[in-house]
Amino acid sequence: MIDTHCHLDYLDDPAGARGELGLSGMVCIGAGVQHAHNAVALAEQFPDVWATVGIHPTGTEDDTPENRAELERLARHERVVGIGESGLDDYWDAGQRPQQLAALEWQLDLAARLGKPLVIHVRDKKGEGSAARGLLDVLPSWPQVQLILHCFSGHRDLLAYGIERGCYFGFAGNVTYKNAPEIQAATREVPLDRLLLETDAPFLAPVPKRGKPNRPGYVRHTLDVVAGLRGLDAAELEKQTDQNAQRVYRLTPPSN
Repeated sequence: MIDTHCHLDYLDDPAGARGELGLSGMVCIGAGVQHAHNAVALAEQFPDVWATVGIHPTGTEDDTPENRAELERLARHERVVGIGESGLDDYWDAGQRPQQLAALEWQLDLAARLGKPLVIHVRDKKGEGSAARGLLDVLPSWPQVQLILHCFSGHRDLLAYGIERGCYFGFAGNVTYKNAPEIQAATREVPLDRLLLETDAPFLAPVPKRGKPNRPGYVRHTLDVVAGLRGLDAAELEKQTDQNAQRVYRLTPPSN
């Protein structure tokens, strides 16, 4: 099984996290210059790890001309399969909207020029949808960019737009929480060939690991819950979501 979004370099033992619970691959997100270097180094070291590089919306202090040049250099690496995570965050940094938009637009342009998907982060304060609405103002201007809506929150307008546009939707451990009916409903509506499963490790550990540091192998707990929500056999869903991951990221499975 493939974990399509994790921060492998945040873990104390990245090498030990590989292969847990039958994990066959993972995409390590390099959001920020140092994390981008870490992600690429891990992807170079391990054939079952791939990387993305970009600027996180809560880390716009990284958005300098020098860092943009370095990230673009890294983005052209053969083991880099996506850009980001980028997007808008009004949960932590609502006052940084102009800086977030500038970083997002640059990463949309980079993704368009390189033909690689852009991983989208969107987070609002509970009950608000300003970040999601902000994305809906920007994304239609970039129809050529393949989008991955990471850790999808269930926002109804963004869901409708993403389905119409052909976005991929990543679901993380929070879909297993009792207080997540919107996310659970969205898992039933996303087309099966656009559904991805992820951990966002070390964050958002799924039930029954909630409250502990998340690990890539725990994506199997999310698989079991989403399979139940969709009325599918877990093995069938695993096969489909792995195919989806390989398609959107153009992954070449490591040879045995």
